[in-house]
Amino acid sequence: MKTFLMVLLAIASIVIIASVLLQSSNSDGLSGSIAGGAEQLFGKKKSRGYDAILGKITTVSAVAFIVLSLVIVALY
Repeated sequence: MKTFLMVLLAIASIVIIASVLLQSSNSDGLSGSIAGGAEQLFGKKKSRGYDAILGKITTVSAVAFIVLSLVIVALY
C-alpha cells in the first residue's frame, strides 16, 4: 500500500514539474512591471486553450500531491 502511494506521489510530482515548465510566462520581466502592469492585470486573460488546460492540470496534480503526502505521513 505504501509503495503504491509513493509511486503515485512520484507521478504527481513529475506531472507538476512538467506542467509548470510547459506554461508560458505571465510577466515581461522588469520592464513589464514598470510599463505594462495594468494591461496584464485587467487586459488579456487566456481563459481557454493550452494555458488553461496546463493550469488545471497543475492545480489537480498539486492537490493530489498534497493529499498523497498527508496520507503517506499518516500511515507512518
